[in-house]
Amino acid sequence: MSTETINKDILRGGQFLVKETKCEDVFTLEDLNEEQKMMRESTKEFVDRELWANWERFEKKDYEFTKECMLKAGELGLLSIAVPEAYGGMGMGFVSTMLVCDYISGATGSFSTAFGAHTGIGTLPITLYGTEEQKQKYVPKLATGEWFGAYCLTEPGAGSDANSGKTKAVLSKDGKHYSITGQKMWISNAGFCNLLIVFARIEDDKNITGFIVENDPENGISMGEEEKKLGIHSSSTRQVFFNETKVPVENMLSERGNGFKIAMNALNVGRIKLAAACLEAQRRVLNEAVNYANERIQFKTPIINFGAIKSKIAQMAINTYAGESACYRAAKNIEDRIAIREAEGNTHQEAELKGVEEYAIECSILKVAVSEDVQNTTDEGIQIFGGMGFSADTPMEKAWRDARISRIYEGTNEINRMLAVGMLVKKAMKGHVDLLGPATAVGEELMGIPSFDTPDFSELFAEEKDLIARLKKVFLMVAGSAVQKFGPDLESHQQLLLAASDILIEIYMAESTLLRTEKNAKRSGEETQEIEIAMTKLYLYEAVDLVIKKGKEAIVSFAEGDEQRMMLMGLKRFTKYTNQPNVVALRNKIADKVAADNGYTFDE
Repeated sequence: MSTETINKDILRGGQFLVKETKCEDVFTLEDLNEEQKMMRESTKEFVDRELWANWERFEKKDYEFTKECMLKAGELGLLSIAVPEAYGGMGMGFVSTMLVCDYISGATGSFSTAFGAHTGIGTLPITLYGTEEQKQKYVPKLATGEWFGAYCLTEPGAGSDANSGKTKAVLSKDGKHYSITGQKMWISNAGFCNLLIVFARIEDDKNITGFIVENDPENGISMGEEEKKLGIHSSSTRQVFFNETKVPVENMLSERGNGFKIAMNALNVGRIKLAAACLEAQRRVLNEAVNYANERIQFKTPIINFGAIKSKIAQMAINTYAGESACYRAAKNIEDRIAIREAEGNTHQEAELKGVEEYAIECSILKVAVSEDVQNTTDEGIQIFGGMGFSADTPMEKAWRDARISRIYEGTNEINRMLAVGMLVKKAMKGHVDLLGPATAVGEELMGIPSFDTPDFSELFAEEKDLIARLKKVFLMVAGSAVQKFGPDLESHQQLLLAASDILIEIYMAESTLLRTEKNAKRSGEETQEIEIAMTKLYLYEAVDLVIKKGKEAIVSFAEGDEQRMMLMGLKRFTKYTNQPNVVALRNKIADKVAADNGYTFDE
């Protein structure tokens, strides 16, 4: 573990809400080392050559082509980035695994889904929960692409409620194997996988159990037809049927009844990786849209010169920049936490499990925020292309269709919104995040007389930092009052949780964006960050508007009379701007830069 990691003040998961983060303590894309930059370039080169150049093949349900591309990715080592060296992998850190997941995922959702299902939920449960024998037997084959993995959790009656699955595992009389019987659905990579991570219930256990199952049609495993889907056309997606499929007892994954925990921790990793996978999709859609808008002439001028188009281009760039900022901030936090745990004596297995689990709140936040941004970006991409965007002859409509699934898998965005707030409250109850003290202080502040002093906002981002601190007070005010009023029953008030979660999401995304820009301005000079500063200010401006809307919605849903009036006044006080930015001027500045570069260049 580096001295830098030891000396850094690394916040625990969720603590961003109640503790200040210094810009020097966040990781940004601009902090990539030379090895990581080379890895990014080789990944982009592979994508351009093998995937982007053949995007039309992926729209024709060419599942075999997806498999071919996965094999090529395996030959280049791209499937083994996160696999420890002891099992044939590269053993790279969490940031590097995020980086590859990011840049390999932009060309087509079909390949992105196959890649994510294999390297994440198809391989990771074994590396994190498998015995040494299981890891030695299976992981090297998965790391090279000799074998491909799939993950069998969802059932017709068990989607978001993953622990309610009906698939059964019955121990044989001689105690040597389990017989698994049941039906799984929406299984990515099912058509060409060699190995399945299967979850089943033993007897009447409260929780499901995980198993490693080799795909053998002669062992009671059969597949449904390929599903007909809105997007990700060449991602193999089938139902899988198990009919007394025999699995050796030594292929139980972890302990009996530990399947639900395996599933949830695998989803935490999947969520932040999914967010990363949406980033390059945004960059490529934006690049295509800008290129088209620069060339498309209407009314004797390129449409990129029209204000309506500039507004869209600017928003697409801002959301991409914010997503990058938050994803890599969280990824480095996870990497550092893993390093600290290893230094304390944990095995890599234990350290990675706990490191990711620590930031489960941030993983859910990122999954929601970036998956919704990629949907909006692809939608605006179609709009900029106009009628051509609606045509299957351009990559815009397929990008829109591929993006749609990202709000559903790895837990729907609604589930993740409620999880983010729910996990934060649980952390507070365990004493891992002090919410009570700050929430009480906000309550006392509401009862006091507001200051009428004019603050000094002369330094870069002085007002923006003050605003973010006040947005945190909005969340503490709303969530603190809601917890006090409803207690354990809070989870049944879903619309209130959704509103509170949107406030939490905007705080994390806006703060991450600001910290990245501030860090780069300090080391390179403010003049080098003119456009990034504009994007940061605009993101926060829109975040404040959303917090006002969601804060009001939450407050009026549970508070009445004097309490409601006081909280609404607090909302107004905490979201007050002293110097509002010139929104149109900033949008034009951002769009002009992107147009001049003929695409998004802020990740370089």
